[in-house]
Amino acid sequence: MNHPAPKHLKKTARGEPVTLLEAVSEGLFEEMVRDDSVFLMGEDIGVYGGAFKVTRGFLDYFGDLRVIDTPIAEGGFTGAAAGAAHMGLRPVVEMQFMDFISPAYDVLTNYIATSLYRGAGPMPIVVRGPVGGGNRGGPFHSQNVEMAFFHTPGFKIVYPSTAYDAKGLIKAAIRDDNPVIFEEHKALYRAPTLREVLPDEDYVVPLGKARTVREGSDLTLVTYGAMVHKSVEAARKLDQEDGVGVEIIDLRTLLPLDEDAIVESLKRTGRILIVHEDTRTGGIAGEIAIRLNERAFEWLDAPILRVTAIDSPVPYAGSLEDYFLPQVEDIVTAGRYLAAY
Repeated sequence: MNHPAPKHLKKTARGEPVTLLEAVSEGLFEEMVRDDSVFLMGEDIGVYGGAFKVTRGFLDYFGDLRVIDTPIAEGGFTGAAAGAAHMGLRPVVEMQFMDFISPAYDVLTNYIATSLYRGAGPMPIVVRGPVGGGNRGGPFHSQNVEMAFFHTPGFKIVYPSTAYDAKGLIKAAIRDDNPVIFEEHKALYRAPTLREVLPDEDYVVPLGKARTVREGSDLTLVTYGAMVHKSVEAARKLDQEDGVGVEIIDLRTLLPLDEDAIVESLKRTGRILIVHEDTRTGGIAGEIAIRLNERAFEWLDAPILRVTAIDSPVPYAGSLEDYFLPQVEDIVTAGRYLAAY
């Protein structure tokens, strides 16, 4: 470590606001300083600093034994990370775009997720990278991959919506002894409205705990990721135009799912709307709905509704992508229906 810490990673110490991208970068940097067993692997993360510059300056500071540029071989370097974890290291694997996690699906689901269950020991691996649509990236650079892994026991799945949560959750994920899929929405990376002044002291956000973004008495809205911000906008509109008080629950962690937080909110409002950017069939909305049916059916005053992307690959054309993705008006329409039910 012959170089000073990158200047762009000193914003928190200077009391300056950071973007969600910078929050992830700061969390990674601090964990690497704190724990020598943490190292990074991924395509172009070293010399280039990553496709989105999350790891800019890391190579100079930590060296090429802890910031490893890999070939375009996701299955191979994810498997190498598993071997490193067996030897006591804590690898953080970057997928340049999470769409390309699919070549590593075999080693992730059949080997990494099952390690502890098979008696092969803990598997402290974080697989992180950008997800989500709205940036005209087409079907290969816009997907949300959470439900591809939700079905496999052994994973934790994290999807932050704010800079504060992004930093606290990435630090918690790195310290966890279970494999974590960590999704970062590209549209939130540099969003100016999401800049936050973060605490200078060390902090983590516990995995498996949702947060109440907004309190309300008429309707519970459960969501995560970029949809948190569209949901807040929709909730304001429902409040101002219809007098409907919407309580918003940001899941933050999809596995483990904070089922108790959802149930407690439903008991207060009697109505529930689930919003996610992922496609409809097999999305987490269906899982949440059946769990509420099992645990809190008697508290429901209306059907459970969901607002999601449609069942289609992500379109390239802007107008088609806008139609494909859930929009504020879609959420408002569903909220009005439930409020009037």
